[in-house]
Amino acid sequence: MATKVVPLTDHIVLKTVEQEEVTSFGIVIPDSAKEKPQHGVVEAVGPGKMNDAGVLETIELSVGDRILYQKYTGQEVTVDKQEFIVIRFQDVLARLDEVEAPAKASSRRK
Repeated sequence: MATKVVPLTDHIVLKTVEQEEVTSFGIVIPDSAKEKPQHGVVEAVGPGKMNDAGVLETIELSVGDRILYQKYTGQEVTVDKQEFIVIRFQDVLARLDEVEAPAKASSRRK
């Protein structure tokens, strides 16, 4: 039976985005020599956190969002042989949104 990871309060569960790094000379840099990635894909989002006024502050992220988070943050966990990082919402720096590249203006001379 599979286990579902359900974050509490303002926690977010991420899968890190691993990228193989190859130098310009074609040398593959092993994972052990690289820094940990600082972006991931949201797997689960907690309900939010109560502020001092007793109002629930919700998290403006959804499952599938790609985000950047602070370096050296979070707790690495393994559940059902899958690796996750659990971070707090305050450690999220930005959401990465896909945008279409603007079409190049064609310059035709007559």
